[in-house]
Amino acid sequence: MRIGELSARTGASRRSLRYYEQQGLLVSARSPSGQRYYDDDHVQRVALIQVFLTAGMSSRTIAQMVPCMTEPNMERARQALTAMNQERNRLSSTIDSLVAARAELDHLINVNLNFLANVAGIIPRAD
Repeated sequence: MRIGELSARTGASRRSLRYYEQQGLLVSARSPSGQRYYDDDHVQRVALIQVFLTAGMSSRTIAQMVPCMTEPNMERARQALTAMNQERNRLSSTIDSLVAARAELDHLINVNLNFLANVAGIIPRAD
């Protein structure tokens, strides 16, 4: 498939796909005229890249993990594992912080609901 179809199937802009390729996150085949061609595996790769970017990983970090997925060898696997563990720890810490923030927000919502119920004599609906 060409870049436009990959863009349509993944929701990633053509510009993003070119950037992913420039960063070494995605590798396309080229026609004699230089057009990029992709296969179905690229759809999954782009989805994975998007998940990692959404989670706050940098393209540099993702690139450290990609060689292990495409051309594994012992050294690449070790380097990728280090990057993966660091990102997993970072994500776990972020998740813990988000859970704590949600718990505090839930508490404040309850305090607010109790206040409104006591002052107005009604219990408003919490959305």
